[in-house]
Amino acid sequence: MIRIQILEGKAFVWNYADARQIREEHRIVGTLVGALARKPRQNVWLGLPLQLLPEEAQLLVERGLAILFKKPASQHLGRDPDQNLSSSPEKVAAYQKGLEESYREQLQLAAEQRRAVLGTLAQRIAQGRAKKRRQKGEEGDPPPNPADLEPSFVLPQESMMVQLPTERAHPGQEEVVDWRLPSQDWPYAGQEDHEMRCCIFRNLWERGYYITSGGKFGGDFLVYPGDPMRFHAHYIALCIPKDAPLSLQDVVSAGRLGTNVKKTVLLCSVDQDGTAIYTSLQWTGMQ
Repeated sequence: MIRIQILEGKAFVWNYADARQIREEHRIVGTLVGALARKPRQNVWLGLPLQLLPEEAQLLVERGLAILFKKPASQHLGRDPDQNLSSSPEKVAAYQKGLEESYREQLQLAAEQRRAVLGTLAQRIAQGRAKKRRQKGEEGDPPPNPADLEPSFVLPQESMMVQLPTERAHPGQEEVVDWRLPSQDWPYAGQEDHEMRCCIFRNLWERGYYITSGGKFGGDFLVYPGDPMRFHAHYIALCIPKDAPLSLQDVVSAGRLGTNVKKTVLLCSVDQDGTAIYTSLQWTGMQ
């Protein structure tokens, strides 16, 4: 079961396996919003957590693929008082032992890799040394393999790799969030605009499309024929209530926007019986 944490009305996935399953098996893309541990000051390449749109999270829950949960308010301020074991001597000793074992393993692997590199360069190094000896007029047996003369390799402990966990080993107390009832944690339930967007998102998803947020192109969703890592979006979806007035200026603006970015604009509405209705806008002559 995929676990989605709700924090201030936003949905986050912290587990790497869940994030991967969401994309590969269920065609839910989301947005990575976390900083990378090795490059925390850049914002080009991001990592966990994976933030989901409300429509994405609700679709997964409706299908029985995920659950929504939240932490009690007391846990947002610090450590869970019921788990006062994080600084116990046993855990500290176990952590130090794990670091030592990891260091010894990395030291052995680094030494073997260095010997392998020297072994591949042995012939070139021997030729260079022989050339220098001939230039100096020296004679005698050639020097041994440089890998055999390599002193014991030392890997500074501050240079060792340390594994950074992306989730807590002891998650502590959790409360299930009911997506069917409006609350401070999930305020979307019962909102007409949200229900309309969910219906359209669900219908497009069932047709096999990948859907992401369309804010960067002035729409509600961007619709892709395949994974966004491999395809450009074909449609910009604008969710509009069926009986809502739409000015000619808005129609022209949407059509020109779609033409400029080489995408078809979809005006999406929901009928009274819950059927999704689509109207496409495309400038004449656009290929």
